[in-house]
Amino acid sequence: MPDEKYIPRLYGRQQDKPLKPRQQRLMETLAPRIAVPLNETVEGPIDLQALFPQAEEVHLEVGFGGGEHLAWQAAHHPKIGYIGAEPFNNGVGKLLGLVDEGRLENVRVHHGDARPLMEALPDASLARLYVLHPDPWPKKRHHKRRMISSWFFGEAARLIRPGGELRVASDIRDYIRWTLMHAQNASDFEWTAECAADWKDRPEDWPQTRYEAKSRREGRPPAYLVFRRK
Repeated sequence: MPDEKYIPRLYGRQQDKPLKPRQQRLMETLAPRIAVPLNETVEGPIDLQALFPQAEEVHLEVGFGGGEHLAWQAAHHPKIGYIGAEPFNNGVGKLLGLVDEGRLENVRVHHGDARPLMEALPDASLARLYVLHPDPWPKKRHHKRRMISSWFFGEAARLIRPGGELRVASDIRDYIRWTLMHAQNASDFEWTAECAADWKDRPEDWPQTRYEAKSRREGRPPAYLVFRRK
């Protein structure tokens, strides 16, 4: 298994189809208001207290897709601050619609590659980190593009506080094996599963997304992997 390093790009095209008028309007109005401040002129880690003055803890979702999971979590846990990172315009547009509809004040968005965001966050600043159904990059020559990597587990260990969780979901068997292999080499984490049901059954606080429903219809039941920061 290769030792993956920081590479220029983990995703393909950034837009699938034109944004709907409402989504485009929210990209111009709401997106700047809830964007995570991330630029090279700011020294030091991101000030999460300034982002979430009332939050008891902060969660990060890397690659939130259409934003259904992130918006659900934010609506059900208003005292938790949620940061979502997503490079695709369509996904960001969908999440902005959900944030607007739900009047969610505890969501912040990074529109772009998640890695610079992760590197800019303070040590032990996250209670939970989600990577749900990441792009599997199935061809072997593209495996270096996978989000789950040695670098990722190293950053996750730095960011997640002791007792916090890293949650990974995938409906691709090879990606599940890939994740578990990397987890075995990550001494700061322990897999919490004690029986098959622990990774086959979706936890109650883990809402189903449209992508997951589609994967089940197509005969690919997901695995739900939870790793605890030691």
